[in-house]
Amino acid sequence: MSDNQDNKPDQQNQNSKKEVNVSDVSLGNDKIKGKKTDIQNPELWNFPMDYPLSIIGHEGEHESLLNEVKLILGSQFPDFDLASIEIKPSKTGRFHSARVNLYLTTAEQVNTLYAALDDAKTVRIVM
Repeated sequence: MSDNQDNKPDQQNQNSKKEVNVSDVSLGNDKIKGKKTDIQNPELWNFPMDYPLSIIGHEGEHESLLNEVKLILGSQFPDFDLASIEIKPSKTGRFHSARVNLYLTTAEQVNTLYAALDDAKTVRIVM
């Protein structure tokens, strides 16, 4: 067996979600403080603020993504107009994104939102 074959990661491990102990995660020389979904530099955020967000779903999860995003946003932002959520397909049509513009007043709102989106089964990535 060659060295390249010995170093290949197990395909199953690459595709599965992994629990991360944040004390083990580092960004260069900086360690992540708190949970992986927490704001790392709250002093750089100016609240209140308008916050555009694009939530990209897994392939084939168009309707499920919309429903899950509505549940999350509706529970955390009762005044948010759920009808304002824009769903757009990717260039190839394989993925869809839910685009929203939120009005945020605290860092805790951001942390709670990202934690909920991280737990969502239909969400692939949030930008």
